[in-house]
Amino acid sequence: MSGRLVTLGEALVLLAPTTVGRLRHVTTLAVRTGGAEASVAIGLSRLGDEAEWVGRLGADELGDLVLSRLRAEGVGTRHVVRDPVAPTSLMIREQRTADVSAVHYYRHGGPGSRLSPADVPEDVVRRADALHVTGITTALSPSARAAVHAAVDAARSGGTVVSLDVNHRSRLWSDDAAAEVLRDLVPRCDLVFAGEDEAALLGAAGDARARARAVLDLGPREVVVKRGARGATAVTADEVLDRPALAVTAVDVVGAGDAFVAGYLHALLAGAPLTERLDTGTRCAAVVVATPGDWEGAPSAAELESLPRESGTVLR
Repeated sequence: MSGRLVTLGEALVLLAPTTVGRLRHVTTLAVRTGGAEASVAIGLSRLGDEAEWVGRLGADELGDLVLSRLRAEGVGTRHVVRDPVAPTSLMIREQRTADVSAVHYYRHGGPGSRLSPADVPEDVVRRADALHVTGITTALSPSARAAVHAAVDAARSGGTVVSLDVNHRSRLWSDDAAAEVLRDLVPRCDLVFAGEDEAALLGAAGDARARARAVLDLGPREVVVKRGARGATAVTADEVLDRPALAVTAVDVVGAGDAFVAGYLHALLAGAPLTERLDTGTRCAAVVVATPGDWEGAPSAAELESLPRESGTVLR
């Protein structure tokens, strides 16, 4: 059974070097697209769900590029606003060594920061099964933050599940500013994803289970702490589940968290139990990590069935 997801936020053009070394010496850059919310939408679409991405793009060739990639992946773009003032944002990845990379953003004043409540299709959000937002968009500008809150308000009024990935970006705002905004947003969400450090940002301490429970105490019904190569921990009022990560040869770790979220939400929309939600998210993350690009390795539903499974432990 497929579900309907709406997500809103920022999408960018990604320029990635084809060689290792300082960016100044690179002669060829591969052109890709990125953005956490857009990547989640693509991941869900590949798994057979209906996914709609809401956002702003420049009225330029790079905006056309992002739109064409999203549409080619089956993501709905009916409510994308083309901004005549702000050019589409860029991020440039630098592969300094085989094991060390950096990302440089050219997004200040970009379309994502000009997102506003007027851009939110509230009726579409109310009719969706789930709304997914991230802390990235809340950090871009006050108007983008207001857009996230407007979308959450619409979702709650329509009974739509609200999913939040904390996705803290220290280059966009301070820890204190992020904590203040996110601690206000978290209680209004049904499902919260956070890394261990991000859970600490919300005031949680201890091991992954303790941090997940502390975030749960803020008000959501379900919390997932993503632990990267060490797996993930999910907590509800009735269950605690640890899931180890699958052992794969990592090619590109960027995008793994969004792939995990997409897989988890896909299983949630299908009504799957907590064990299967974690299992699906873990397998989606593993295959994306083993593939270059933020979302290019996201599996289809058929591919997902062929990926290995491992059982976790549920404590009640």
